[in-house]
Amino acid sequence: MTERRRVVVTGMGAVTPSGTSAQALWDSVAAGRSAIRELEGEQYADLAVRIGGQVRDFDAAAYFPRSLARRLSPVQHWAVAAGDEALAQACASAADSAAESAARSPQVTTVPEAGAGNPPAVPEELPWDPVRIAVIAATGSGPVDAMQAATRALDSGGPRAVPLTLAIYGAPDSAAALLSQRHGILGPGQGVSATCASGAIGLGEGLRRIRHGYADAVLVVGMEDCLGGVNLASNANMRALAAGYEGDPAAASRPFDAARSGFVMSQGAAAVLLESEDSARARGARILAELAGFGASSDAHHPTAPHPEGRGAAAAVRECLADAAAMSAGDSAGPGAGASHTGADAGAASVVVDHINAHGTGTPAGDEAELRALEAALGQEARTVPISATKSSTGHLLGASGVVEAVIAVHTLRAGLLPPTLNLDEPAFEGWDFVRGAARSQSVRSVLSTSFGFGGHNGALLFRSE
Repeated sequence: MTERRRVVVTGMGAVTPSGTSAQALWDSVAAGRSAIRELEGEQYADLAVRIGGQVRDFDAAAYFPRSLARRLSPVQHWAVAAGDEALAQACASAADSAAESAARSPQVTTVPEAGAGNPPAVPEELPWDPVRIAVIAATGSGPVDAMQAATRALDSGGPRAVPLTLAIYGAPDSAAALLSQRHGILGPGQGVSATCASGAIGLGEGLRRIRHGYADAVLVVGMEDCLGGVNLASNANMRALAAGYEGDPAAASRPFDAARSGFVMSQGAAAVLLESEDSARARGARILAELAGFGASSDAHHPTAPHPEGRGAAAAVRECLADAAAMSAGDSAGPGAGASHTGADAGAASVVVDHINAHGTGTPAGDEAELRALEAALGQEARTVPISATKSSTGHLLGASGVVEAVIAVHTLRAGLLPPTLNLDEPAFEGWDFVRGAARSQSVRSVLSTSFGFGGHNGALLFRSE
């Protein structure tokens, strides 16, 4: 297929430590509130690191029959709730969207918070041909709590104690099946896993599916819950986590700060409904933003450490910007069809980036490599582009983070407000325009969102205002 269709965002949802709706997530991040708390409970008592971002005040009974709710992992509850919110917003008419936006202030159609026990209303019949909508569940690990609980059951009670639901709902892509069955979606349902770049790459795959005519809409859900004792201990033993902040958890996540010492894990889910522009306009949907470009790469360097020069990350950013440039120029092939990185450099130079929502986890090596990558991809102009690192507020949702930060990027465009980077008291890197301390009022037309993960996985997305 040679036709390349514009891809837009028409719905968003979130269940995160920062709030149980997309609007609540944005409100918290824009206000500079930290979602990081000390973790309480017996499973955390002996851990070296006992802080993280937990989802609170979420009522699974509002979404599922009790019999199904208890068979699913919490991460699947959150994924379905976020997906429902994104679908509900996307299905709202343009008139409804405009009325709600005018009534509320700033930015996008809102739906009730998931935790309020009043889930968003998704119509029984979705406004797309059911075979022309797909579902992608993006996650680094999936419902790991189910496998860990089943292993304990096997050790303590023998084979008969292992729940049969593990085989049904224990796979990383099971949330895609749950959402497909829930809403009668007959297009492909699948999982995407690329550690902490999973969400960004899931969105990129959805973009490509629509752009090249294989779908009219794709629901992309990022989900992760690695706040159990096993995963926390493993990351702490690797010295990847910020340690010693139990007395002041909100100060732990410190991207680009001289005192940064590691990332802070969080749990949650977020969803974005991507749709072809033609489909959205034909049905009178409100377009929130355009997903204009996507790039991905691998470092091929180390199991955990990024390439010190940001080689793979820079390649992903270049490809993303070249993809956006090709789309603007009406190029039917584009960088995804075999263009070299030299060609990507030429395309990237023509794309304006007004704001960067950085991966920015707060690891000493990762933050430095990311800035090197941005400078390699954007040139000296990279230092003049305002940079926010919102994991300082939300914590690191690992495989879900790319979708969480896509929601934040869209709100940034619509609000004309750049979210702050918390705890950036003493920048470790001079000459960069970090948005520090408080949000900055500034109209922007494009946001670059980056995601990088263990194993050298890299993804970059470019969002544009409509």
